[in-house]
Amino acid sequence: MAAYRDKDPRIHGIKTKIRVVPNFPKPGIMFQDITTLLLDPKAFKDTIDLFVERYKGKNISVVAGIEARGFIFGPPIALAIGAKFVPLRKPKKLPGEVISEEYILEYGRDCLEMHVGAVEPGDRALVVDDLIATGGTLCAAMNLLERVGAQVVECACVIELPDLKGRERLHGKPLYVLVESH
Repeated sequence: MAAYRDKDPRIHGIKTKIRVVPNFPKPGIMFQDITTLLLDPKAFKDTIDLFVERYKGKNISVVAGIEARGFIFGPPIALAIGAKFVPLRKPKKLPGEVISEEYILEYGRDCLEMHVGAVEPGDRALVVDDLIATGGTLCAAMNLLERVGAQVVECACVIELPDLKGRERLHGKPLYVLVESH
């Protein structure tokens, strides 16, 4: 269930700070730009606070942020709930030994990598990204975490594009979003 349905007044403020850029990066795409949200300290803090309020006391031991915008929201959430932060990166960005998960996008293939040993069996994980569209990236992140024995408690995104049906690809895994965009 998305927080916007809970009628929290902070949600409207967050939604108004997300800029929609038509035809970026290519014609037909309505790009959801969170950089304008980051320029407003109150809206940015409200975004973090809403996630922290949801996850505090849920015994989450790891917050896994997906490159790159998951790196913006994940670390402050992790610090506030007392969890470690683990970056899930694109290939060849992490030094040392990594495990990887390849996934299919609507326009090709991509891959996420994570340091070996960063997440341990039994860790309770929260996956964080700015947006869910088709769900491919979140699925890859969950697969990566589950392969090393973590339990994915939930995925958290600021924005959901429900018309792209990404939630359906999560196969019932809980997804929490703050705002829907069409």
